[in-house]
Amino acid sequence: DIYFLFSGLIGRSWAMVFAAGGFKVKLYDIAQQQLTSALENIRKQMKELEESGFLKGALSAEQQLALISICTDLKAAVEGATFIQECTPENLELKKKIFGQLDLIVGDNVILSSSTSCLLPSKLFTGLKHVKQCIVSHPVNPPYFVPLVEIVPHPETDPSTTERTHALMKKIGQSPVKLNREIEGFVLNRLQYAVIGEAWRLVGEGVISPTDLDLVMSDGLGMRYAFIGPLETMHLNAEGISNYCERYREGMRLVLNTFGPVPEFSGEIEQKINQAMSEKIPVVPKVLDARRKWRDECLTGLAQLKKQMKSD
Repeated sequence: DIYFLFSGLIGRSWAMVFAAGGFKVKLYDIAQQQLTSALENIRKQMKELEESGFLKGALSAEQQLALISICTDLKAAVEGATFIQECTPENLELKKKIFGQLDLIVGDNVILSSSTSCLLPSKLFTGLKHVKQCIVSHPVNPPYFVPLVEIVPHPETDPSTTERTHALMKKIGQSPVKLNREIEGFVLNRLQYAVIGEAWRLVGEGVISPTDLDLVMSDGLGMRYAFIGPLETMHLNAEGISNYCERYREGMRLVLNTFGPVPEFSGEIEQKINQAMSEKIPVVPKVLDARRKWRDECLTGLAQLKKQMKSD
């Protein structure tokens, strides 16, 4: 099977995930230079992962690299592909153009999948001949370390497209979840924005400092949420969900009713949060990159721990 992608940051990460799963990958881009540097970047990352013992999959870095090829001709790139994962920037017109081109050259059994994090399938795929084969597979950045993939169908997506995509994502070691219908922000970002919105209000109202707010998540809620979700948390924090609702229903409603309006995410509060974050992590490429590298190492370690705990 041949899988093919685009060569930006997400495309490179997807390519590594697919190669780790033992699949042949073709990276497509219009610029040869972009592809060459993408391959270099993938090689460097895979070698580092192998040295630190964190390389995914059963194959060596060299064997995985041998599965990845590059291509600047769209027609040649899609030939023989069974799954196409589009990874262009988050721009509706650009994505529609790409899917319009693909629609003209693909057969009836290839799956056309988009990595979009917020564009609705109905905006992306409506009017395409192969709309039944179209789906959104939204990864979490960085997909190599965070396994979740949100699978979001277009109203006309064939159920077999959803099933095949779900099975493929499981096969390459990701954790796919199926949305039964499209909704703004999908599910991950709706949950994330609910947290960000309340965090912003609490800091804005002077209840807590920005750095302490982050601690509430990293050393509090986040500890649990790394292993179980909010619904299971409720279930375990009482004698099951019904008992939890009985105990806390009133209190939850009382607190939720005090939530303020949607913040503007600008002005004084933005400056206050920006200052606190910049003191902790100065906005300098070198410093930001070092912190991101640290974050990815933490995620890698956590992924290993979770895997180990599952097999225990």
